[in-house]
Amino acid sequence: MTTPPSGATDTHCPYCSLQCGMRLRPTAGEPAPVEVEERPDFPVNRGALCGKGRSAPAVLAAHARLTAPLVRDARTGQLREVSWPEALDRAADGLAAAAHRYGPDAVGVFGGGGLTNEKAYLLGKFARVALRTAAIDYNGRFCMSSAAAAQRAAFGLDRGLPFPLEDIPRAGCVVLVGSNLADTMPPAVRYLRELQEAGGKLIVVDPRRTRTAALADLHLQPAPGTDLALALGLLHLVVAEGLVDEEFVAARTTGYEAARAAAMAHWPERVEHLTGVPVALMRRAVGLFCGTPDRTGMVLTARGGEQHSKGVDTVGAWINLCLATGRAGRPAAGYGCLTGQGNGQGGREHGQKADQLPGYRSITDPAARAHVAAVWGVDPAELPGPGRSAYELLDTLGTPDGARALLLMGSNPVVSAPHAQHVTERLRALDCLVVADVVLSETAALADVVLPSAQWAEEDGTMTNLEGRVILRRAALAQPPGVRTDLEILHGLADRLGVPEGFPAEPQEVFEELRAASAGGQADYSGITYERIAAEDGVFWPCPASGPGEPEHPGTRRLFLDRFATPDGRARFADVSHRPAAEEPDADYPLRLTTGRVLAQYQSGAQTRRTPALAAAAPGPFVELHPRLAARLGVTDGDGLTVVSRRGRVTAPARLTAAIRADTVFMPFHWPGEGRANTLTNPALDPVSRMPEFKVCAVRVEKAS
Repeated sequence: MTTPPSGATDTHCPYCSLQCGMRLRPTAGEPAPVEVEERPDFPVNRGALCGKGRSAPAVLAAHARLTAPLVRDARTGQLREVSWPEALDRAADGLAAAAHRYGPDAVGVFGGGGLTNEKAYLLGKFARVALRTAAIDYNGRFCMSSAAAAQRAAFGLDRGLPFPLEDIPRAGCVVLVGSNLADTMPPAVRYLRELQEAGGKLIVVDPRRTRTAALADLHLQPAPGTDLALALGLLHLVVAEGLVDEEFVAARTTGYEAARAAAMAHWPERVEHLTGVPVALMRRAVGLFCGTPDRTGMVLTARGGEQHSKGVDTVGAWINLCLATGRAGRPAAGYGCLTGQGNGQGGREHGQKADQLPGYRSITDPAARAHVAAVWGVDPAELPGPGRSAYELLDTLGTPDGARALLLMGSNPVVSAPHAQHVTERLRALDCLVVADVVLSETAALADVVLPSAQWAEEDGTMTNLEGRVILRRAALAQPPGVRTDLEILHGLADRLGVPEGFPAEPQEVFEELRAASAGGQADYSGITYERIAAEDGVFWPCPASGPGEPEHPGTRRLFLDRFATPDGRARFADVSHRPAAEEPDADYPLRLTTGRVLAQYQSGAQTRRTPALAAAAPGPFVELHPRLAARLGVTDGDGLTVVSRRGRVTAPARLTAAIRADTVFMPFHWPGEGRANTLTNPALDPVSRMPEFKVCAVRVEKAS
C-alpha cells in the first residue's frame, strides 16, 4: 500500500460491497468538505469509481444531513431539536419503559448492512447484553440471506465470493444470474471485459436486457421467478450429454443421485415452457460453460436470483451445476454471491442477525454461547435465543406479540421493506421509535427520537467486502458539532440503561474485542489488525491468530481448494425441484412485476436522492414495459402508469423498451411516495432464509387517469 500525500486520506467508498478504494482531500468546504481522488493502488477497483462514489462527499455537506438530535414534541406532534443528553434520556427511557411493561423481547433492534463491523458487533452485543432481547435482525436479511443459507448447506461456510475478483478473468466462462453489474457495481465490469479479452465467455440470466446483458456472449431471458427451473434444466442437459465430472463428484461431493433425479424431471422442453428460454439457447449455455479448459468456470448470483420465496433452492440448483461439472474447489472455478450492501458480508458475521453470534457462530450452539459470553463477561444462560427474521420483526411491531419499542440504525424500511405501506403502519404503532441515521430518512421522519450519526468520512472502522476482504475506512474529517458516531450513541444508551462498561466508543478498541469474540469461529478475524489491513490493502478471512513462535496467518484468499468446510470435507448437492412463485399471474393480475436498481441511485435512496448530480441523473421512479404491452394499454412513453398488486397501487411515468419481456414490468425501488415500488412487493418468505419475494409478484397495469 502506498502512503497518501500529505493532507490526503486513503479510505473507501460508502456505498456497495466492492468497497472501492478512494482518496479524500480537504476542500474549502464548498460544495462539500472533501473531494474524491482516484486511488489506483487499491486492487479491487484499481482507481475506477462510479458516479455514486465520486459524488459521495455531497451528503457530508451540512444542508444535506442531520446536525442535531430531534425528539417528537408531545404537544405539537412535530420533531424539534434538543440537546444530546435530553435525546439519549428520552431514547433510553422509551426502550426501558417497553421492557419494563412488556418484557425484554418487547424491545427490538433493527440494524443495517452498511454499518461497519465494529458497529454491527456492538449493536448485537447491545441487544443481547444491555437490552437482553432476542428481537434483533437487520436489512441484510433482504440482501444475500438466501445465498448464505445455500452456501452453508452446500459448502459448510458462507463467504460471498470464495475467491478474489481477480480470478474472474481466468474463469473461461462466467454465468451471471440476476445481476446488472454495469449499473450496481460499475467498476467490477472490467473483470467481465478482461474475461472476454482472454477468450472467456459471459452468460447473463436476466428477464431484462440490461446494460450488463448487452455485454454478454449469451443472454438467457427467463420469466421472473423461474431461475430455479432454468438451473435444473441446464443440469439435465449436462447429465444427458455426458458432461458430468464423475471423478470430482465421487471424490468431493455427496448427494448427487438425488440431485440428478430431480434434474431429470426437468427436461428441456418442460423448462422452456416454464421459463420461456428456448431449448437451443439452453444447449448453447451448457456448451459454453462446459467447454472451458481445466474445469474452470463460475456461477455468480445476485438479488435477481435470490430474492424469492424459493431463493435458497434456486441458489442450491446453481451450485449443483458447478458441482456436477467439477467447477468448484479448484482455481478460477466455483459459485459466488455478489453481495449488495457495503458491509452485507461482515454485517451479518458478528451478531446483528437474529440467529448468530460473532464469528458467524450459531446462537443456539452451547459452545458458541459460552465462548462469546466469556468475552462479554456474562453468564451464557443470560444470552437470549434466536429472534424473528427482519420482515417478521417488522410485521409484528406494535402488536401484543411483537416489539413495542424499536432502535433502528442504518436502515430505511419505509422505502426498502416489502409490503412497505404495512411496514410503515407497524412503525407508526410503536410506543417508541428511536432512529440513528445521517439524514432524515422517511423512516426517521416517523421517529420519536432521531439521533444524528457521523458518516463514513468522519470515523474509522472496518468493512468486509464481497470477496471476504476486511478493509479499513479512515476518518478524513472531524465529525461536525451536534453529531455523534453510532458507537458513541450505543455507549450513551447502554450507560443510561445501567450497563456503563463494555460499550467502548473507540472503533479500534471495539475491533480488538471483536477479534477475541470471533476467534475460533468460521469468520475468524482474530489474526486481523488495523495495522495489517493498512499494510496489506485488506486481509481475507478466515485469518486466525498465530500461536507463539508461529508465522503470521496470511489470510484466506481462496476457500475450498483442499476440502470444503463440511464435517467430512465434501460439498453437498441440493435436492431441489421447481415450484411456482408465491404469487403467479391470474385473470385479475395478469403480469409479473420485478424490481431492481438504477445506476445513479443506491438502496432506498436516502443519501443518493440528496446528492444533486445523482438526483439529476435519476430524478424519480418509472415503470418499464414492452412496447407491445404499452400498445394494448394505449400508453406512450412518459404517460402516467398505475401498477396495482394485492397490496396496493403506485403511479409513475411509463418507460417503453423492447429490453423487457412483454409479460413483465420493472420498477426501481429507490423512491418513496406514490412511486414506491415496495408498496407492491410480496412479503412471502423463503422457508429457510426468510428472504422476502421482492423479485416477482402478480400485478395489473392501467393508464393513469
